[in-house]
Amino acid sequence: MKIGVFDGQGGGIGSAIIKRLREEFAEKVEVIALGTNSIATAQMLKARANKGATGENAIIQTAPKMDILIGPIGIVLAQSMMGEVTPAIAQAVASSPGLKFLIPLSQERVEVVGLNPEPLPHLVEKLINRLKECLNHV
Repeated sequence: MKIGVFDGQGGGIGSAIIKRLREEFAEKVEVIALGTNSIATAQMLKARANKGATGENAIIQTAPKMDILIGPIGIVLAQSMMGEVTPAIAQAVASSPGLKFLIPLSQERVEVVGLNPEPLPHLVEKLINRLKECLNHV
């Protein structure tokens, strides 16, 4: 099972997700850090991702090969994350055949109606629980 964890800017969201993936699944899953920049990728690698891919072309080539993609909702919004998510990245992620788990955190002027805002640690726990449910059905 290949899980791509996407982040940009400082890599804090991706790092938090990868740490919990490692705590929960250890080495049973392969975690690929997909960073829009080298700082984000480096931080996710420190959190124990197996490999890292940085930048537009690397993400475009890697995203379709993932069984699961995880990241903030901005990964499917062109020009999000202060412009780090290019239209090509957003398209590659959105059109990837992998299952997508999107964390409803956004610095963009986008609001998902019907969701209550929650802190990142709560959202990561919900993500892990949902991922466990999905993996139990595979």
